[in-house]
Amino acid sequence: MATYAVGDIQGCYDPLRRLLDKLKFDPDHDVLWVAGDMVNRGPKSLETLRYLKSLGNSCIAVLGNHDLHLLAVACGIRKQKGKDTLTELLTAPDADELLNWLRFRPMLHHDDQRGVTMVHAGIPPIWTIEQAIEQARELEQALRSEDHIKWLRKIFKNAKPQPWDNDLKLKKKLRLTASYFTQMRFCNAHGMLDLESKGSTPESGYAPWFSFPESPCYREQIIFGHWAALEGISGHDNIHAIDTGCVWGKSLTAINVDTFERTEVFG
Repeated sequence: MATYAVGDIQGCYDPLRRLLDKLKFDPDHDVLWVAGDMVNRGPKSLETLRYLKSLGNSCIAVLGNHDLHLLAVACGIRKQKGKDTLTELLTAPDADELLNWLRFRPMLHHDDQRGVTMVHAGIPPIWTIEQAIEQARELEQALRSEDHIKWLRKIFKNAKPQPWDNDLKLKKKLRLTASYFTQMRFCNAHGMLDLESKGSTPESGYAPWFSFPESPCYREQIIFGHWAALEGISGHDNIHAIDTGCVWGKSLTAINVDTFERTEVFG
């Protein structure tokens, strides 16, 4: 039995299947972790979701920013953007079933036995793993509730950046939690986000979320996607970046969760 984590698929269904073939992935014995952004920008979001859903308990997928965007578009909260490729999925006969499956995916997956955590974008340096799990569960509860449309609307409401504070109102906590888990690249030591810089040069005083030595998470094994510009290199042995830009014509990467050996196919 093997467990593999795969980076941002973004509707690149054919490279995904070639990658799994290369790994000799067997859903009867193996488990696939997916680091979010299962859909959008690539050509086959519908096929991707159908396949991942069909894996049942052999697939553990966390939500990314494109996945939340899809849920918001489906609820009428957001409009599709120019490069979105979600129409086929949204108009499919099984769209409601697939969207409901997606809405019940976790924000963060923690394997206590292995000591490994997977999240789409990252974990802010102000949180321990335990705090991250707690905040993830709170956001998941909101997204899975009957009021999920209300909470999605609050998550996507434009607001000024602010640092984390345990005394924040629930709607602000959930919005900031969603930003940490699905959008974060750069932040400062107090958890203030810089969401404008996407390359390698942040605003003054900001740095990659995983670069703060004083962070309680600094020595944890963390797997994340979202940041294709890193090209799979974080510079830290315990921080595993696995978005390698398949949707941009580069590669799709999987990592063995036990050995951290990497396997890739090109899009």
